[in-house]
Amino acid sequence: MAKTYSPLPLEQSKYANSYREKIDFSFGNFYIFDDYVVGEVAEGIHFNWDKAKLIIEAVYNYFNDREIKVSYVSNRIHSYSVQPNDWIQFFKERHNIKAVAVVSHNEKGLMSVVLEKIFSKAPIRKFRELDKAVDWILTNKTEKVSL
Repeated sequence: MAKTYSPLPLEQSKYANSYREKIDFSFGNFYIFDDYVVGEVAEGIHFNWDKAKLIIEAVYNYFNDREIKVSYVSNRIHSYSVQPNDWIQFFKERHNIKAVAVVSHNEKGLMSVVLEKIFSKAPIRKFRELDKAVDWILTNKTEKVSL
């Protein structure tokens, strides 16, 4: 029998007490750690470049460093849409990212990662569990991708 996976919000995980800052936007919650950011976009949102810019600026402001190099974990606990080609704009504006881990609990979410990989210059991996995604991010924290 196939293993089933349930969405696990960060606040209900072992990471709930270890983030440095929680940033709440109308479109989702974002948690800043030392080497990475975990994002949980809200149900039904169309996540695009305009929203991504707000997160990027919040991370820069938190670290008071526009050259900060972090990884991103997309904890897709809700159903929402993504604009995959916005990765082009991300790299065009010379933002840095080490790696991206996508945690999805259904096949549709995992399949969208294939499309996102086409547009991203950063390594992207898909996972079904938050723990495995964070472990991968932490083992890849020395890598950096930038233009």
